[in-house]
Amino acid sequence: MRIDRLRCAAVAVVLGVCTPSAFCQDVIVEKRIFELPSYSTVGNDTIKNLKIGWEAAGTLNADKSNAILITHFFSGTSHAFGKYSAGDNAAGYWDSIIGPGKPIDTNKYYVVSSDTLVNLNANAPNVVTTGPATIDPDTGKPYGMRFPVVGIKDFVRVQKALIDSLGVRKLKAVVGASMGGLQAYEWAASYPEMVERIVPVVATPAPDLYLIAWLGAWAAPVVLDPRWNGGDYYGKEPPLDGLKTAFRVATLQAFHYEWADKTFRPGPAETDKDPRKALANKFKVEAELDNLTARRAATVDANQFLYLVKANQLASADISRIKAPTLAITTPGDAIFYPARVEQAVAQLKANGTEVELAQVTGPNGHWNGVFGISQVGEKIGAFLQ
Repeated sequence: MRIDRLRCAAVAVVLGVCTPSAFCQDVIVEKRIFELPSYSTVGNDTIKNLKIGWEAAGTLNADKSNAILITHFFSGTSHAFGKYSAGDNAAGYWDSIIGPGKPIDTNKYYVVSSDTLVNLNANAPNVVTTGPATIDPDTGKPYGMRFPVVGIKDFVRVQKALIDSLGVRKLKAVVGASMGGLQAYEWAASYPEMVERIVPVVATPAPDLYLIAWLGAWAAPVVLDPRWNGGDYYGKEPPLDGLKTAFRVATLQAFHYEWADKTFRPGPAETDKDPRKALANKFKVEAELDNLTARRAATVDANQFLYLVKANQLASADISRIKAPTLAITTPGDAIFYPARVEQAVAQLKANGTEVELAQVTGPNGHWNGVFGISQVGEKIGAFLQ
């Protein structure tokens, strides 16, 4: 049971939680594909035949003024709510707050959730997004490290093209956790006239220097794996050892010691292999993390992991341009976007004249409280949207 909970966390799938009510029903969503024949990146490189996946629920009103965009976190996808079929065991990661009668009410709002470029989960079902693992139409081979560097600004520019294609001229809100919060801030900075309000959850407008360095530490094990081979591993053995270590580092930083206490068991991994007797003998917590990261790495493309790290390092929303009323949500014990850093950003926004509310979620999961504990602030989010 403990490992099942951990696995759900790491693959960013939260079981749908809904209090009994007449509105408690499954929303069935489908993965749709948005395509651009050509996209020019912030760095002036060209990506041909660009694709991103997206999902939606609800109905656009007559003047198309009720659209809300959900932006996802580092290891997530656009599957933020609902199920792909009634038989699915797990709903989207924020299903507790998105759906009919829920705080982000699909009876009122047209809710769009978008994948980012270079989505981490390139080998997972229902992920179609362009990145280094995609076939380059000019060569007929995967791009690999020839894929252009992209950042959060590129993610947002592509999402804007998607929103424009729907005929939406102004978003009711942009709501996202962690990397999704970086995107929410960037939306408000890049397109202030188009965003009515934002809800960045466990995020700041840009990473601080400490986080930039930590993100580099996430990437290092992949690059050091000999099978990475400078990014040229397609059709060969992928660098799974590096990916597993990278996920171990990221997982431990994103969670909290209270989570470890609740999730794992003490003692040696194997009763006849005492960790005091040999360096190779592991504790249960180490072995269970190994099992988890092995499963998680199988759905991930190593190059896309590296490109996503770089995209997060490059985040740089201009806080002086953010005028949209903001509900910033933080959590104690967050070792990625420290609460003090969120509070600093809130103070800067207020100094610029932006209306800002600050709310908090709690729990044993550290940074992941922003996903698993979001229902704690569901009522506040619902009120803020209105």
